[in-house]
Formats: sequence, structure tokens, C-alpha cells
Amino acid sequence: MTDPVLSVRDLGVTLHRDGVANRVLDGVSFDVMAGGITALVGESGSGKSTIGLAAQGLLAGDADPRVTGSIQLGGIEVVGASAPMLRHIRRNLVRMVPQDPLAALNPVMRVGHQLHEGAALGQRPEDWLPKVGLPDVARIMPAWPHHLSGGQRQRVLIAMAMMSGAPLIVADEPTTALDVTVQAQILRLLRQLATDQGTAVLFVTHDLGVASALADQIVVLYGGRVAERGAARAVLTSPRHPYSRALLAARFDFAANRARPLPMTAGDPPGPAAERTGCAFAPRCTWSIALCQDVTPTLAQSDAAGTQVACHRAEEVRTASTVSQPNWPVLPVQSEVVLRLTNISLSFGKLKVLRDINFSVRKGETVALVGLSGSGKSTVLRLASGLLRPDEGDIHVVGQPQMVFQDAMSSLTPWLTVGEQLAERLRPLHLPRNKVQQRVEQALAEVGLPFVTIKALPRELSGGQAQRVAVARAIVVPPDVLLCDEPISAMDVSLAAQTLNLLGDVRRRLGMAMVFVTHDLAAARIIADRIIVLEGGRIVEDGAAEDVVAQPASAQARDMIAATPRLREAVST
Repeated sequence: MTDPVLSVRDLGVTLHRDGVANRVLDGVSFDVMAGGITALVGESGSGKSTIGLAAQGLLAGDADPRVTGSIQLGGIEVVGASAPMLRHIRRNLVRMVPQDPLAALNPVMRVGHQLHEGAALGQRPEDWLPKVGLPDVARIMPAWPHHLSGGQRQRVLIAMAMMSGAPLIVADEPTTALDVTVQAQILRLLRQLATDQGTAVLFVTHDLGVASALADQIVVLYGGRVAERGAARAVLTSPRHPYSRALLAARFDFAANRARPLPMTAGDPPGPAAERTGCAFAPRCTWSIALCQDVTPTLAQSDAAGTQVACHRAEEVRTASTVSQPNWPVLPVQSEVVLRLTNISLSFGKLKVLRDINFSVRKGETVALVGLSGSGKSTVLRLASGLLRPDEGDIHVVGQPQMVFQDAMSSLTPWLTVGEQLAERLRPLHLPRNKVQQRVEQALAEVGLPFVTIKALPRELSGGQAQRVAVARAIVVPPDVLLCDEPISAMDVSLAAQTLNLLGDVRRRLGMAMVFVTHDLAAARIIADRIIVLEGGRIVEDGAAEDVVAQPASAQARDMIAATPRLREAVST
């Protein structure tokens, strides 16, 4: 039997911050074989990225990492390896594609120089750049990293990893910043690299659709432990752990019932802890019993295919039926137009960004603007909000639209409490203090946050709480139009479902119109009444959400639908 390229056994990682020991990983074990692709999936904070860093000896030194267990890469032990050995490992045995491409590229070195420096003998960057969706080689090679977009930088890093000849690629959320069509291209290339060259791939992702389209093994992580591990098809079609089941239920695709809220798991993932008794998922699990609280379940084989699961009630979970949720209340779309763009055109210098944009949004209606990067969708949103002015055309808007940005945490003022940030929006109304307090509490209640959140600073919030605060700030003075710019693009599946449900609930209860910018047609179908597809700064399709997805009239929409990963594409092993 062939030895694995990467072998992880009983891996434990404890990091120290401000004198507190945080147990980030606890007893993680799995293998990645030559030519195999293993996907690590789970919510933010589950320990996925920590595994990828630990496999290269790259854990942050200022966190005083304590690593136990074993990580063998190409037969060499990584845990406890000397500095020269770690340099050998990183130079010859592994390449990483990180989530933040700007931090990974040398800012004072041209892109072409960096590509040549990392290329294996006989590999040419000029051949690989078109393969990752960068055909303009003459422009990319002499460019500095800051001259490229985030998606372009990510594709440069992917090309560097693919042509390195390393036996292992660690890819940490490498397609999060990419359009769905480019993502599909990258996934095909990774699969081809594994099949043709025998490269092993450790793929970190929160997107089960991506995992199913690429991986032959899935490791589900929760709270730093392995909840379930097995062949991709077995885990995706017959999950045995309640957490795996919850992740699959929360994932929205073209088959999801858009008349109902998306299934969600109550509560938040656990923070790292020095000691933990029982199942980490028990506080959020509807299957939890006293045994789950008191006894930590161990990984045990659950089927003939070799699937392993750490759950005391695995067989009951596997055979359980799905519980349906009640339908959303119907929000009638009224005749009053609250936003209208007429003959809008805009250029940035010599670059024509928008051409003849015409559409309107009525009260109570949600319109999704969909398209690839550079199609102009976020620019349209900034025009509607007043952040930009058009070169030509007219914009009519009722009241003052409010924006919910993609990165909720960065949009919050770090030194103000949640209550102060919401109260700031009320200042122009000159309300008495007791009325301000009442409106702030009401807005927090609207988004499902407890009263104690009012005193929290942004750094004390989870990602989901920060997104809810951003929505609360936008609706504390209820706008006629809520503008949402890619609010779920970088979220794990649970948080994305939570955010879509939150926006759907708030806009129905307050009767608002909403414009939702996304490159995800499945998300657009879930939340929108209408979908407008943009390409090259023009509107190429405008229709009812269900019709655009079921019978797309534009080539752009057809290409995006075809490129979207589906769970049924899971690799059989």
C-alpha cells in the first residue's frame, strides 16, 4: 500500500493569548494520499486553517504554540523539526495558497519574477497564467501585486502552487474571492493536477458544494475535533453526525425551497478552551442527551465504506427525517417606486464602467444584481447610495438608503460600543435620551441580539453577531431601501444561511425594499423577487428570480448556473 503524502495523527494545538491557553485542535487524525484531495470543512473557528499552517510549521510564534501528536509530510516529521528542516519542507514538499493573497505576495517584487522564482524546472508562467483565467500575460507578468485585483492575485498564487512540482498543495479557501466561472476552472485544474501528476491536495473550505465537486475525502471539523471523516459521497449523501447534517441542511442551492427560511443551527460555534468535557456540539444539538454532555465520543467506523463518526447517536441521526419549516409570510410588492435608475452611464477615466442602466425597485420588492467581477454591480449600488455620481442619467430614490457592507466587522467603528454606534444614526432626529435607548433596543431585538450586546465592542462580537449589528445599524432608522453589497460572499454556510434569513425576516417585517449584490445565483434566487444580470457594465437579463434560474435568457446567466458546484457532483471513491 502506498504511504500517504501527508499523515496527521492525534494532532493537538494549544495557542496562548494574554496568558490564556486556548485548545484549538484536539486529537485530529487523517491522511492525504498521492493524487488524492481531502477537504477540511466546518464553520469559522473549527480549526481548518490551523491544520494547514501546522502541516508547514507556520503557526504564529507570538502565540507560543504547543503542538502534540504527529504530522508527517513525505515521511519527514514536521512536529519538532529544526528550522533548516522546516525550510527544506517548505521549499521542496509543500506549497500553500492562502486566503489573503496580498499578504502572501512580495509587494516589492514584480509578479513575473515571483512566478519564475517558484516554478519547477521546465515550467513556464506564460503557460500557466491562461490556465487560471489570466490570459493577459503581457500585462500580468510586469505588474506589481498591488496593481492586480484580489481575484487576480489569488489566481497568481494558484498558478505558483500548481507549477511548483511540490507533492502537496495546501489550499486555504482559495476560491472565496473568485467568480463562480473562474472557481470552476480552478477546481478542474486542481483535480487534473491530482490525477495527472499525483499531487496531493489539502483543501480548506466552508463551501460543501466546492468540497463535493473536488474532494474524494471529507473531514468535518467542529470545535477543533473531527466530527466525521470519510469518502465524499458517503459523507454528503448519508451524514451520520448531527453537525454534518446541519451543514448540509443550511447549504442553499438551486433546489432549496425559497418560500421558507433556510434551516439553521441555533447558537454559535464554541471558542477555543483549555479543557472540554463531552461532545463540543452538544450545546447546539437537538439530539443531545446526558451522555453527550458528559462523555466525549470517539471516532468509530460507521459503515462498510469506512466512514468514521464521533457521535453517540450516529445511526439514529443517519435515518432521521428532515423537519420542514413554515413558509415565509407573503410580503406584497406595492406599486410605489422607491428607487429608479434611468439611462445611467459611468466611466472611470477612459474605462467605461456602466452603460445605459435602467431599472426600478418597488416598495417591498427585493432585486438581486448578479454578475462576475467587473460587471458593474457594486458600482450600481454605490450610485444608488449616493457614494458615486453618474456621468449621464438620473437616479430617483425615496428617503436615505442604508448600506450593509461585505465585511461587517470592518464597517463597525472599533472604539464605539454597539449601543453608541446605533445611537449615532439617531442623532439627526434629536430624540430624547429615553427614546434613543428604546429605538436602539428595538433595533437589536429586530435582528435577534440580546440587550447585553448594547455594551459590547466590535472585537467582542462573533462574525454572525457583527453582521447582525451592521443590519441593526442600517434599520434603526428604517430606510425605504436597504442596499446589501456581497454580504455573504466570505461566510461559512451556517453564517450565510443565518444572514439570508435575517435579511429576509427584517425586510418582510419592516416592509422595506432591498437591492442585494452577489455573484451567487443560488443566493439571489433564495432572497430576491427579481434578478438583474449584468455583464460588461450592461444589463443583459431582468426577470423573476425563479425564471432567470430555471430558464435563463442570457449566456452570462447560463454560464454562471453551469459553473455552480452542486452536491450531486460528489466524487465517488
